[in-house]
This record gives sequence, C-alpha cells and structure tokens, in this order.
Amino acid sequence: MVRNYNRAIFAKDLGAGLVLTALLAPVGMSYAEATGLSPIYGLYATIVPLLLYAVFGPSRILIIGPDSALAALIAATVLPMAAGDPVRAASLAAALALMGGVFCMLAGLARFGFITDLLSKPIRYGYLNGIALTLLVGQLPKVLGFRIQGGSLLESAQGLFQGVRAGQTNLTALVIGTGCLVVIFACKRWIPRLPGVLLAVVGATLAVTYFDWVTRAHVAVVGVLPQGLPVFSVPAISAGELSQLMATAVAIALVSIADMSVLSRIYAARGKYYVNDNQEIMALGLANVATGLFQGFSVSSSSSRTPVAESAGARTQVTGVIGAVGIAVLLVFAPTLMEHLPTAALGAVVIAACWTILEIQNVKRLYHLRREEFVLSNVCLLGVALLGVVQGIFIAVAIALMLLVWRAWRPYHAVLGRVDRMKGYHDVSRHPEAKRIPGLVLFRWDAPLFFANAEMFRERVLRAVSTAPTPTRWLVAAAEPVTDVDSTAADVLAELYEELQQEGIQLCFAEIKGPVKDHLRRYGLFDKIGSDHFFPTLGSSVERYVATHQVAWLDWEDALALNPQPAS
Repeated sequence: MVRNYNRAIFAKDLGAGLVLTALLAPVGMSYAEATGLSPIYGLYATIVPLLLYAVFGPSRILIIGPDSALAALIAATVLPMAAGDPVRAASLAAALALMGGVFCMLAGLARFGFITDLLSKPIRYGYLNGIALTLLVGQLPKVLGFRIQGGSLLESAQGLFQGVRAGQTNLTALVIGTGCLVVIFACKRWIPRLPGVLLAVVGATLAVTYFDWVTRAHVAVVGVLPQGLPVFSVPAISAGELSQLMATAVAIALVSIADMSVLSRIYAARGKYYVNDNQEIMALGLANVATGLFQGFSVSSSSSRTPVAESAGARTQVTGVIGAVGIAVLLVFAPTLMEHLPTAALGAVVIAACWTILEIQNVKRLYHLRREEFVLSNVCLLGVALLGVVQGIFIAVAIALMLLVWRAWRPYHAVLGRVDRMKGYHDVSRHPEAKRIPGLVLFRWDAPLFFANAEMFRERVLRAVSTAPTPTRWLVAAAEPVTDVDSTAADVLAELYEELQQEGIQLCFAEIKGPVKDHLRRYGLFDKIGSDHFFPTLGSSVERYVATHQVAWLDWEDALALNPQPAS
C-alpha cells in the first residue's frame, strides 16, 4: 500500500482525519466519564493507541480507542478500588490497560487468531446491523437536541421516547442535524469528490458561532477541551491490587479480541484485502500496553468511529494518524477550537455512517438462499442490539456451533449405484434407475465419525444391508468425506465389524484418507479388518468384489467397450 500511496489518497485521508478529529475528542471524553475518570484521560486513550495501531495494525481503516463495551468493565473494577480518589482510579485503569494488553499479546503469540474463523458472514451481517440499529437510536436524541442515559438499544429507545414525549426536542438542533444529513447524503449521491461530512461539521460550527445559537437557542456543543499531552508513567500498583485486576484484565482482553476480530474481518472483506488475525491481536495488545504507559485506559476497535472514517473517505491508517495528531494539536494549541461544534452535527455524522454499514441486501439474499443462516444473522442482530456486542456475538457463535454439530450428528448418507452414461457411483434415492451390484452395498457417509454420530452410522449401515435387494456379502464404506475417526467411533466400528462378520458380511473401506487410516492403525482396526479390504477407489473395490465372488456384472462402460457405438 505504501508504494501506491499518492497525493490523491492522502487528500482523502486528510479530509477523513479532520472529520475524525471532530468526533474523537467528544467521544473519548464521554467514554472517560463513563468509566468514572476525568475527560482528559479519554483523549490520552485516543491519541496513543491510534499512533501505535497505525504502525503495527494490519487493517487499513480500522479505528481503535475507548469503547462502550469496556467502559462498564473498567468502572465496575476500578472505582470501588479507588475509593473516590480520581488520581488512584486513573492509575488503576492504566494498569488494567497494561495487563489486558499483555494478555492480548500472549494470545497473538499463541496464534489464537483462529477463533475468528467462527465468525461466519451471517454473524458479521447481524453484527453490523445490530451495531447500526443501536447507534442510530442512540444518536437520534443528539439530533433532536437532548441527552439520554443508557447504552443498550432498549434503554436508548426508552430515553428517546420519553424525551420526545416530554417536549425536550430543540428545533434549532433538529434543523442543524437534519441539515448535516442532507449535506452528507447529497455530496455522497451527486458530488462524491466533496468531503460531505467535513463540510457538514464545519458549516454547523460556523452557523452556531455566527448566530450565537448556544445562548439564543440553547444548542448543546462540545465545549472547550482539556489541555495537556500524556506523559510516560508506569502505573504503581500493589501485588494485592494486581490480583484484583487480573480477572477483569482477562475479560477485557477477550471482549476486545472478539469485538475487533469481527470488525476487522468485515472491513477487510469490504476493502478486498487480507488481515492476519494474529497480527491484529498483537497490534491490539501493543496499543493497550502503550496507552497504559501513557495515562490512558483500555481500548478496542470502534464500531462507531470506523464507519465515520470510511464514509468520510479514509483509505489508510494515515487517517488515524491525522486524527491523533489533530487531537494533540488541539490540546496544545487550540483547546477552544471545538467550543461551538454542535453535538447535533456529531449525531448526524454517526447516523449517516450507520447507513453505510447496514447489510440489508445480503441478509435478504440469505433469506432466499438459506433460511437457517438468515435466522442466525437476525439472532446476532437482536443479541447485539438488546444484550450488547460481545453477548450477541457469543450467542450467534454458540448457535452456529450447535448447527455445525447438528449437521455432523445427522449427516447426509447414501447407498450408491451405477447410472448409465454417468461416471462414478450415485445416490440411488436420487437416481432410482441406478443399477446395484448383486451382493454388494456401497455406502457413503458425508461427515467425520465421532462420538455423537457413530451409533447413527452403525444403524444406517445395518439398515442399508437389511434393505438391499439381494443378500449382502460385502459392505464397502465410501470414506472419502470421513476426515476423522475418534476413539468412540473406533469402538463402534469394531462392534459393527463383528456384527457383520457374524452375518457373513465383509466390511471394507474405499477412498479413505491417509491420516484417517493412520488412526485406524493405532486403534488396531486396520489389521483387524485386513489391509486387503482397504481400496484406493470405489471402482477398484467393485472390481475385487466381482472377481472374488464371480458375480455376473457388466456395467455400461464395459458394455460400451465390448460394443462401441458407431461414429455419427
């Protein structure tokens, strides 16, 4: 990406970075307040992680910083331990970030990035839609000119309803928010080269300043920023406090990894590039360690600021660097610059970003293609919206794993036969015209053999034998789809082998994979069944059976070889 970086890309990153700066400051301050810390620590936790992630992070536009999912965890642990001392609370929060960062780095070194493979597209769609819905409802009060308490969808919806009902709507703020939305969407639709978000934010700030709407119309604004940059400081904590913080640090690491894994993959897929999951976790850990050493608190990926950066035109992590530098410059040289930026404009920016992350068409496509994945996506949506991001993801992943086990527990299976003019062997239930070799049952099982489905395999094999049109001499298991056989399944296979032997039926395997065959050797089954009853292909097993039992069998390929068709 560095090779192809040019002025045009930098112009987009610059515009997006300036827009992001306007959002980073109030959001960082509000999350600091939510954790019970002074607002300045929210800005410290914004500057340092953005710079670290820009250097080590693999995602091109992912924005990290203070997060609502972590605020409750931090507050619940730090505030009781600080006993009302704000300086002590800041030190404990920094230590928590440092410890959580170390756990993330250990997870990255242990290559735990594979857990993101559980996050299927339906789960990602549900996650995005749940985030968009929650953000949309949460930001509407800002556009209407009043504030609410509560972070969940239900709490935000209740606060919104009560505020409107109580007549708290500020018409001037509503005009500002609506005007910003019109500017943003109009630029995106008709003049995409213009940074609509930046124009809306600057225009709203100028309008509030010129017309003095803060005094005349009581429009809420960001206000003057605290002044000062973070300094290097190792948090001093005792061994007892360290043990008290340990459980929360692990929880924060798990929450951050889960949240970041989803968001990172989503934006990688949208941008058509690859993200190394383990590098992502390492970068997250480094960012948390750095913010812990520079007076910040725990951070994660941002599901609200990342779409804002994307909709503002971000192309690379230079956007995050500009945002971090912008906050630093504001703190040092111009803490009053955002004094008249209306919160209604910021609400409009986030609402506009919500529309860019909605996945309505893809979810509709799931409805037509695979209903169970459609349901899974909407379960994730409801979980994220009603219970929280992490809870929603975990619920959806748990359901996905249950569906996976269900499919493996009751896999597709088939008895196979030969169909004229068709290569290979085919399911006789789908091809009733298929011919079956007398005395031979070809049985295919489309799943690994493990404790949950081994008895079902045995039952289906015995049913195939009992329903065969002729007395069975051999049963050949077409085992190419069988990728594993665990010890429980091996015991069931041994019992099945004995049971078939008593009936005068030989159990054979065809197309079994080398690693699975190695497992059978360790279980003693390979020698018990006999190496001459393991065949490389179904065709070779049929040939051996026909030759061994002198069965009168002529399939269509043999018949064609004996009586070739004349050329047309």
